[in-house]
Amino acid sequence: MSLVEAVANVLVGYGAAVATQVLVFPLFGIAASLSENLAIGGVFTAVSIFRSYFLRRAFEAIRMQAQTNTARR
Repeated sequence: MSLVEAVANVLVGYGAAVATQVLVFPLFGIAASLSENLAIGGVFTAVSIFRSYFLRRAFEAIRMQAQTNTARR
Protein backbone atom coordinates (compact mmCIF):
# COMPACT_ATOMS: atom_id res chain seq x y z
CA MET A 1 0.00 0.00 0.00
CA SER A 2 2.96 2.34 0.48
CA LEU A 3 3.68 2.18 -3.23
CA VAL A 4 0.03 2.91 -4.06
CA GLU A 5 0.12 5.88 -1.68
CA ALA A 6 3.36 7.18 -3.20
CA VAL A 7 2.04 6.89 -6.77
CA ALA A 8 -1.26 8.56 -5.79
CA ASN A 9 0.67 11.37 -4.11
CA VAL A 10 2.77 11.97 -7.24
CA LEU A 11 -0.26 11.88 -9.56
CA VAL A 12 -2.28 14.27 -7.40
CA GLY A 13 0.74 16.58 -7.08
CA TYR A 14 1.27 16.56 -10.84
CA GLY A 15 -2.39 17.35 -11.49
CA ALA A 16 -2.36 20.14 -8.90
CA ALA A 17 0.82 21.61 -10.40
CA VAL A 18 -0.55 21.65 -13.94
CA ALA A 19 -3.92 23.05 -12.86
CA THR A 20 -2.20 25.77 -10.82
CA GLN A 21 0.04 26.70 -13.74
CA VAL A 22 -2.92 26.94 -16.12
CA LEU A 23 -4.65 29.30 -13.69
CA VAL A 24 -1.68 31.33 -12.41
CA PHE A 25 0.64 31.72 -15.41
CA PRO A 26 -1.76 34.05 -17.28
CA LEU A 27 -1.94 36.31 -14.21
CA PHE A 28 1.80 36.91 -14.68
CA GLY A 29 1.63 37.28 -18.45
CA ILE A 30 3.10 33.83 -19.10
CA ALA A 31 1.56 32.14 -22.10
CA ALA A 32 2.08 28.39 -22.16
CA SER A 33 0.30 25.76 -24.20
CA LEU A 34 -1.21 22.71 -22.55
CA SER A 35 1.73 20.57 -23.69
CA GLU A 36 4.17 23.12 -22.25
CA ASN A 37 2.24 23.15 -18.97
CA LEU A 38 2.32 19.34 -18.88
CA ALA A 39 6.08 19.35 -19.47
CA ILE A 40 6.71 22.03 -16.85
CA GLY A 41 4.54 20.10 -14.39
CA GLY A 42 6.60 17.00 -15.17
CA VAL A 43 9.84 18.82 -14.36
CA PHE A 44 8.43 20.14 -11.08
CA THR A 45 7.13 16.67 -10.23
CA ALA A 46 10.54 15.08 -10.86
CA VAL A 47 12.23 17.72 -8.70
CA SER A 48 9.66 17.08 -5.96
CA ILE A 49 10.28 13.33 -6.05
CA PHE A 50 14.05 13.78 -5.76
CA ARG A 51 13.63 16.37 -2.99
CA SER A 52 11.35 14.06 -1.03
CA TYR A 53 13.71 11.12 -1.47
CA PHE A 54 16.82 13.00 -0.36
CA LEU A 55 15.05 14.59 2.61
CA ARG A 56 13.72 11.20 3.67
CA ARG A 57 17.21 9.69 3.44
CA ALA A 58 18.72 12.63 5.38
CA PHE A 59 16.18 12.37 8.18
CA GLU A 60 16.62 8.59 8.28
CA ALA A 61 20.38 9.10 8.67
CA ILE A 62 19.76 11.58 11.49
CA ARG A 63 17.39 9.13 13.16
CA MET A 64 19.89 6.29 12.85
CA GLN A 65 22.68 8.49 14.25
CA ALA A 66 20.48 9.44 17.22
CA GLN A 67 19.70 5.76 17.86
CA THR A 68 23.40 4.91 17.69
CA ASN A 69 24.27 7.70 20.13
CA THR A 70 21.48 6.63 22.50
CA ALA A 71 22.61 2.98 22.40
CA ARG A 72 26.18 3.98 23.33
CA ARG A 73 25.05 5.63 26.57
